[in-house]
Amino acid sequence: MDEAKTEEIVAVGKASADAIMMAASLVKPGVRLMEVAEKAEAYMKGKGYGLAFPLNISVNCVAAHYTPTLGDRAVFSHDDVVKIDFGAEKNGVLGDGALTVDLSGKHAKLLEAAEKALDNALATVKAGTEVRKIGRVVAETVEALGFKPIRNLGGHAIEENDLHSGAFIPNYDNGDTAVLEEGALVAIEPFVTTQSGAGMVKENGINEIYNYLGSLPVRAQSARALLAEIENKYSKNPFAVRWLSNIDSSWFGLYSGISELVRARCIESNPVLAEARDGIVAQAEAELIVERDGCRIITLARPQRA
Repeated sequence: MDEAKTEEIVAVGKASADAIMMAASLVKPGVRLMEVAEKAEAYMKGKGYGLAFPLNISVNCVAAHYTPTLGDRAVFSHDDVVKIDFGAEKNGVLGDGALTVDLSGKHAKLLEAAEKALDNALATVKAGTEVRKIGRVVAETVEALGFKPIRNLGGHAIEENDLHSGAFIPNYDNGDTAVLEEGALVAIEPFVTTQSGAGMVKENGINEIYNYLGSLPVRAQSARALLAEIENKYSKNPFAVRWLSNIDSSWFGLYSGISELVRARCIESNPVLAEARDGIVAQAEAELIVERDGCRIITLARPQRA
């Protein structure tokens, strides 16, 4: 990887971490999720970066892919465990990182398990490391602290305008002998749940984040207008339905148009994923460059604690 590209990746990673910390600082009881999303996304743009994906704000048993709906009035409560997952984008370079905020004050050990699992996993990374070994370290760390890793979520390789490419990095030893290559850009992200949880996630029927697939004929004029906007602005990276409210500000019209585009295979969803037995979930994530004898951490954000 040449020096200029490395510098760009580092800058994107720092912007990502800064925006994650900014968003996390806004997470307080009584604050609307929409307020946090809009302020964090505006903050990122104000720093001169695009969005690798919409701000994910996943609460309690929801593990991933929740972003506020159009007109969302939900607010944080004193008992919430909140995952903030976000990333910057510039010239196709994508950032990614996540942390967990415990508003309840009851789940410090759960957060510790996710963070320690990430730290131990990062310590194992170097060129030639089998992804199964990273997963084994995550699982051993989490289980030693009395929790469960979520087995059907994990980390991933990152390439230009492709947030989930190449290697999957599991949160347990899944037997995959694929190795990390020197210079690869990857994200490691332990997801952890309680002993009462299943250690697995499933789709919960909510879809707010989509990817563009391609332009195909659609019947309704409203859907065609949405498709044109998606092609113009959001053809490379995931987008939120609420970002399209400038085309159709009515809830029914907007979501009807999105449904037609899904049926026509113009777009596909990234469904919200929730713990299969409603266990509380914590997440920690870092982006890194694999090096010969270790790794260079690009994005790492941690919640502030009193």
